[in-house]
Amino acid sequence: MLELQEALARILAAVPPPGREEVALGEAAGRVAAERLAAPLDLPPFDNSAMDGYAVRAADVAAACPKAPARLRLCGRIAAGESLATEVPSGACARLFTGSPIPPGADAVVMQEDTRVVPEEPGVVLALEAVKPGDNVRRRGEDVERGATLVEAGDRLTTGRIALLAAMGRGCALVGRRPVAGLLATGSELRGPGQALGPGQIYESNRPALAGLIRGAGAVPRVFPLVSDTREATRSALAEALAQCDAVVSTGGVSVGELDLVKDALVELGGALELRRLAIKPGRPFLFGRLGEKLLFGLPGNPVSAVVTFLLLVRPALLRWQGASEIALPAYPGLLAEPLANPGARPHFLRVRVDGAGRVHSAGLQASHALSSLAAANGLVEVPPRTTLPRSSRVTVMRWD
Repeated sequence: MLELQEALARILAAVPPPGREEVALGEAAGRVAAERLAAPLDLPPFDNSAMDGYAVRAADVAAACPKAPARLRLCGRIAAGESLATEVPSGACARLFTGSPIPPGADAVVMQEDTRVVPEEPGVVLALEAVKPGDNVRRRGEDVERGATLVEAGDRLTTGRIALLAAMGRGCALVGRRPVAGLLATGSELRGPGQALGPGQIYESNRPALAGLIRGAGAVPRVFPLVSDTREATRSALAEALAQCDAVVSTGGVSVGELDLVKDALVELGGALELRRLAIKPGRPFLFGRLGEKLLFGLPGNPVSAVVTFLLLVRPALLRWQGASEIALPAYPGLLAEPLANPGARPHFLRVRVDGAGRVHSAGLQASHALSSLAAANGLVEVPPRTTLPRSSRVTVMRWD
């Protein structure tokens, strides 16, 4: 059996270099940047007002207070998107709004709330509070300076990064191509939703669950029909999925029983088996192989095992396929609210639930078929072999929801 890190390294080494495509910025959320982007301009591109008020020379209002306001002459009005051609002279002010450019001569802004107009003198504004140079002014380049790195190749385009690129005038982004991942579920006992269950039959849950995880990894899921446990059906379904997709994620048929036919089907199609069986729990039955440049991830049929092996091995590969630099599950510290035990000989990835205070609870029954604990979980904690982590232990929680 292979250790997890060795298996992951071998899988990542088989992932092809990312392709690239250009997409509209509004369609780029969650995609992986395929190039470094530098700021073509300063942000803000000019000094501007942080609020509604009046542009002043700070020296003119240095002693202003409600009992002794500074008397200023109104010399202009600047809305956002406009400018003032003349300089604000000493003893004068200009009406501004949030985002208005700071006119020449002015070096601060007095908030509208700290001023008063004189009804009988329309051109006069009284400043009731003192300001210092730079007060209530957004300086040119204080957010981003021209030439600064906005996005590195391999960064995921988050909402914030997309907003930043848009503020720089970009309308599109060069991103890694998303691989198409086919989904196969093998097992003669499986039935789809709405079908009547006969003796020994169950409803199939792996494809819907994994389709969401594939989308979450930025790839495109393509769901294929259920596959019965016959050699011909398995080979035919696998051939069709590999022909149409960049990678295939199958569930079931990868153990050592006489009806575990995925390995043989791959070999019969001319593919190569790269690795098999993992030293982890859940998820020991696992298959990774290749057919030309197409990759096959054969996951266990038990739903928890399928999800865990996907998160640990398939998700990183799909992200690397797009050129992502960060491929591990997000990891956060937590404090155990109860002991977690692993009496077995393999590392056990236990399903846990992290509450709002960062306390980590077991999600329930930890058997590989137990969907209730998977539904309750929002993370995994790795417990080493023959180890009990006591209550109040600090642990690292790998999150996926």
